[in-house]
Amino acid sequence: MRADLLSDAVDGLDEALAAVDGFDEALVAGLLRPQPGQTGGLTGLADAVAGTPLAARVAEAADRTAAGAAGEDHFVALAAARTALLGSVHDALTARVDEVTGRPRAEEATVAAANDNEHAANLYAAARSWLCDLVRAGWQGIDHELVGGAAPVVSAMLPDPALRRLATLLDGFAAELAASCPGVTLERVPVRRWADLWSRALLLTLPGAARASAVAEATGRLLPLGVDVQEHATAVQAQVHAVFEPADGGTPRLVRASVSAPKPDTVVGAGLWQLLRPHMSLLEAVSEGRAMDLDAMPVTAEGDLVWDDARARGGEPAEALATARVALPTAAAFAVAPLDRHPARIAVPVLLEGYGVEEGDDGIVFRVAGYRLAVDTGRVPAAGPLSPEVVAASGACVGLLRWDAGEFLLQPLAVERTVRKKTVAVHAGAWAGGTTDKAGIRAEKAATDAVGVLRERAGRLLRK
Repeated sequence: MRADLLSDAVDGLDEALAAVDGFDEALVAGLLRPQPGQTGGLTGLADAVAGTPLAARVAEAADRTAAGAAGEDHFVALAAARTALLGSVHDALTARVDEVTGRPRAEEATVAAANDNEHAANLYAAARSWLCDLVRAGWQGIDHELVGGAAPVVSAMLPDPALRRLATLLDGFAAELAASCPGVTLERVPVRRWADLWSRALLLTLPGAARASAVAEATGRLLPLGVDVQEHATAVQAQVHAVFEPADGGTPRLVRASVSAPKPDTVVGAGLWQLLRPHMSLLEAVSEGRAMDLDAMPVTAEGDLVWDDARARGGEPAEALATARVALPTAAAFAVAPLDRHPARIAVPVLLEGYGVEEGDDGIVFRVAGYRLAVDTGRVPAAGPLSPEVVAASGACVGLLRWDAGEFLLQPLAVERTVRKKTVAVHAGAWAGGTTDKAGIRAEKAATDAVGVLRERAGRLLRK
């Protein structure tokens, strides 16, 4: 891994992000009657895409918006320009990561044809109208009445599996906004995040934008690298990163397999696994350090396995660090779908060895080939034995290379360290399939008790 390349400047990166930031700031006060200070952000966005096929539409949209006369099509054009800029940032950073890792480049993804019916078209239009009302009011102008306008749209979308992706996004976005109402009292606005959610949701309302990814079948051996756990108050997701070796001897590929579940906010730490493991046998294989043999497992054009326990069986032992040393260097990534091209979504599995460790007020830093790579221990889940102290004592690490706030970061998935002259591996997902660790057992018991109480209360309500 050529970590020294991570410090090299990426041409045009700062300018693209500055254009996005300028536009995002304009959304804070709203675009109903833009003030002179907001027009610079609109003009900057239009200038940034002046040499692209979007140029004419975005220039017109910026002019009409600055004049306070923008319609839905103009807001869609602005959202498309913003998404395109962040997509270019994603692609430039991904190209740099490819140089660093020396792995094969990804192939272009394909998507299945859209099949939007009239009912869906009406719901898309309703969602688009709400999102445009939001941006006219701005984040400082939101109130409960405005935010509540999303509820009937979400309720109508949720029963349709084809619309559930957008419905979930709108529901979560509206919940965040509702928790911040009224906007005029906000001391701090999550400018980039809300602009991300708004622009993504708006583009997903366009016919064909939410096309399903093409699905193929994967037969061969799956070698897990580690688990990334994402937890919220009411939901949890575990995403397993792995190398897939096709049975026909084809190029190994980087893939992901995800499982998610709703949860009560009282279930935390190792207790999360008991909500997830009944839905995916892969978690047990990760915990045991074993490969899995797949038979015609569905896989999307972006490399996401559509997990089906009936199409997988336990395989031979396969330790994550060994997989990273042997199989990871030649594994090719799948391409990223256009609307998913965002720098925050970069998560590339890498192996680091022979690094120095620095600890300070700004956290843990790995010094690799003279480059100081920040370690994001805040992403290490509490649902496992991997801790900042263990990471700081390590000599080898499998992690996800990410990009955040203008720099590359490493999220550890598994590390090796020496204990009493013996090399020991510690994994973030070591408790995924069960644990004999005392802390893990206590957390699982507490979660079992909490879930039992909630089920009993729910049963009472249903009996009434």
